[in-house]
Amino acid sequence: MGILDMFRLDGKVAIVTGASSGLGVSFAQHLAEAGADVALAARRVDRLAETAALVEKAGRRAISVPTDVSSPTDCQRLVGETMEAFGKVDVLVNNAGLGTAYPATRETPEQFRQVIDVNLNGAYWMAQCCGRVMKPGSSIINIGSVLGFTTASLPQAAYSASKAGLIGLTRDLASQWTGRKGIRVNLVAPGFFASEMTEQYPPGYMEGQLPRAIVGRAGEPVELSAAVVFLASAAAGYITGVALPVDGGFLTS
Repeated sequence: MGILDMFRLDGKVAIVTGASSGLGVSFAQHLAEAGADVALAARRVDRLAETAALVEKAGRRAISVPTDVSSPTDCQRLVGETMEAFGKVDVLVNNAGLGTAYPATRETPEQFRQVIDVNLNGAYWMAQCCGRVMKPGSSIINIGSVLGFTTASLPQAAYSASKAGLIGLTRDLASQWTGRKGIRVNLVAPGFFASEMTEQYPPGYMEGQLPRAIVGRAGEPVELSAAVVFLASAAAGYITGVALPVDGGFLTS
């Protein structure tokens, strides 16, 4: 196999959660461009049509499944419908996420639990369901955040805790599954990329944080998608249990 061929995903089947907007759309599109058929999951299933069109434009097949990843039943249904449509699951991108910015003294138990249920518990339920059907050579990519390692001047205890938890989850699942089942489990930790979440930031917040990225700008979605495609592919066959920052040098500051 030539070096460039190692990055291809021809004949693979990927699941992307949170595929209705933002980075999830980019992940689905670029996994398809690399050769994968894609199962698209989101709570807002009506918004998956545009993502499916991008997958099909790349010459690959897509299905859309309404999914709330905080529900283990929904996660099992998503994996079941993917198996029914495509016969296998090779790649899982755990992208579904929720961000909030409540001061710690005022955040309610319900608000905190909601973030953990989606960002951390949901990633576990999805990995658990996929891990039961994945074959050796499969790959799970958890979408973390630099806020799993540091803070960024917003009150985000729940979000930061969920993303730090994902790092631990990634490491443990890699330890359990890579040697025994041949499933690699890794995490990418984005810095600042435009998304629905960043649209909720206070005016001027992004501009104030960008100097911490030594490349001097926000990331482009395709740059993060390239890391996801790499970790999904045979090119990353010797990489597992890793938390990979894709942050323009944010964590060096």
